[in-house]
Amino acid sequence: MSTAWPGPEPGDNGPVLRWLLLLAVPLALGLELLGGAGSWVFGLSLLALLPLAGWMGEATEELAARAGATVGGLLNASFGNAAELIVGAVALSAGKVAVVKASITGSILSNLLLVLGLSVFLGGLRHHTQRFNKATAGLLATLLVLATIALALPALFDYGARSYFRLARPAGADLAYSLAVAGVLVAAYLANLVFSLVTHRDLVGAPLEGRPPRWSARRALGVLLLSTLGVAAMSELLVRHLEAATRELGLSEFFVGIVLIPLVGNAAEHLAAVGFAIRDRVELTVQIALGSSLQIALLVAPLLVLFGFLVGRPMDLVFQNPLELGGLIASVLITNAVVQDAQTHWLEGILLLGVYLLLAFAFLLV
Repeated sequence: MSTAWPGPEPGDNGPVLRWLLLLAVPLALGLELLGGAGSWVFGLSLLALLPLAGWMGEATEELAARAGATVGGLLNASFGNAAELIVGAVALSAGKVAVVKASITGSILSNLLLVLGLSVFLGGLRHHTQRFNKATAGLLATLLVLATIALALPALFDYGARSYFRLARPAGADLAYSLAVAGVLVAAYLANLVFSLVTHRDLVGAPLEGRPPRWSARRALGVLLLSTLGVAAMSELLVRHLEAATRELGLSEFFVGIVLIPLVGNAAEHLAAVGFAIRDRVELTVQIALGSSLQIALLVAPLLVLFGFLVGRPMDLVFQNPLELGGLIASVLITNAVVQDAQTHWLEGILLLGVYLLLAFAFLLV
């Protein structure tokens, strides 16, 4: 779930860098109009998503800060991964089902392994041991296990029916089962919202409490609207030139979906998580990394399944590549091992990063 970017620090060049990166938007549009090389349009569109996704998250945080703890938490829970949802919907509309599936897995992997790993490593270099709330981390880790089971079952259902039982299933059985899984995941997500925002707020905690808004409501709404439109436009260019870019760069669409798109779409949260860990606020780091992964698994993935069904671009949750499923299970296992004692140090960060690099190299060579 989205959590606010760390506030500006003395000498912080983040806002300046974001404005510079925003130049990629007109450059991508200009190249598209002039018929420029597909790989350049693709690269600029990917780059443009960095500041746009960041502003989407910040605008949501500003509205959440004005709305109070409960409504603010609901806003964050609903729109924390809006950029990934938009990119996925655009790609799905274009028939890039494999890329969308890969981006779902990649977002979970990047949050659990890369973001948490880098945060724990850098925070551990500055602070000998960092501690966080065991109850919160335990709840998030348990929900991650549920999400992993739910995402793994469609593949096991498909494999078992085809290879083991050799059943002659009716057409659309995988999709029908995936729609059922999507319904269960959304129900679990809603139950988690009620638990964390209403009935057990004292147990989970609310990181937004006490954070004063910096923007007016009108400015926050305007930034949210414009950045959302920008993300949609850049996503359309990204998907349109995906095939050309992968052909010219020698990358597979699977690698782009599982590594590059999640890195860009989650960049704002990545930076926030690292910043909090360095400031010895690792509790927020854990909530960002695990919470965002949960939002992808319990909300974004089911919504994309339902969206594809409604627009005639059906997408099931059967992951055909064993590496996706293996990577997902491995990431949840090692994350649970890291957070179970409610404290971290730099070596655990190295272990998480090592698993991510092993998977990334495998995805590159597939």
